[in-house]
Amino acid sequence: MKILFIGDISGSVGRKAVIRILPKLKKEKKVDLVIANAENSAHGSGATTQTIEELMTAGVDAMTMGDHAFARFKVSDIYDKYPIIRPANFPEGAPGKGYIIIPYKKDKNILLINLIGRVFMKLDYDCPFRKFDEILANINLPSNNIFAIIVDIHAECTSEKIAFKHYVAQRAAAVLGTHTHIMTADAEIISSGMAYITDVGMVGYADGSLGLDNEGIIKTFLTQIKYPHVLPKKGRAIFNSVIVDINERDGKAKSIKPITKFINIE
Repeated sequence: MKILFIGDISGSVGRKAVIRILPKLKKEKKVDLVIANAENSAHGSGATTQTIEELMTAGVDAMTMGDHAFARFKVSDIYDKYPIIRPANFPEGAPGKGYIIIPYKKDKNILLINLIGRVFMKLDYDCPFRKFDEILANINLPSNNIFAIIVDIHAECTSEKIAFKHYVAQRAAAVLGTHTHIMTADAEIISSGMAYITDVGMVGYADGSLGLDNEGIIKTFLTQIKYPHVLPKKGRAIFNSVIVDINERDGKAKSIKPITKFINIE
């Protein structure tokens, strides 16, 4: 089974890049399932009905979120209506769900879990390590025909992601990091047969800072005065993603391959 996971989709440039690149890529690589992090899809912060429907029309099957999961008014509506999940370790009472069972074949399903890190993050989230344990304790994997677990861990700190990798190594098929918008060069299959990458990267404006226009970012660094963050509406876009190939017999990853493409958005 081939799973394409797309990094943080940022603003209209990111969405347009997905719309133009994904259909052909999906066909060329014979992808069975497409997952994308959509937490920046609505003008760089959060998601809306419009952005989700655009991405689904382009071929995205399921979406994850992050620290901007509730950045948009009435955002809880999207969690009731679409195959989109927010970090499971938001405190109890937060709208939405933190995991989803995705049908694949008659007797084979994927469990997709979304978690958020705590180091260097602005809010106080529950422990992602313990939340992973809690989810698995509450789901009967055999009765739900779950043969592989995919985790999007949305986190700033490299060491936190790596520690989590080792914590779930015997239980997950893939741990894929998001949030920093920079693809890391450490994609690997570890000894337990799990695919891992510290950060998948982003889909968005390529010639700025993390998808944003450079001017305001540089002024802020020079003056320590916070200038507005501007998302360009056109320009060169980067498309970061990985393809994880999972063995359907044992639920372990056979390979993880980073894919980066560039495209001009007018």
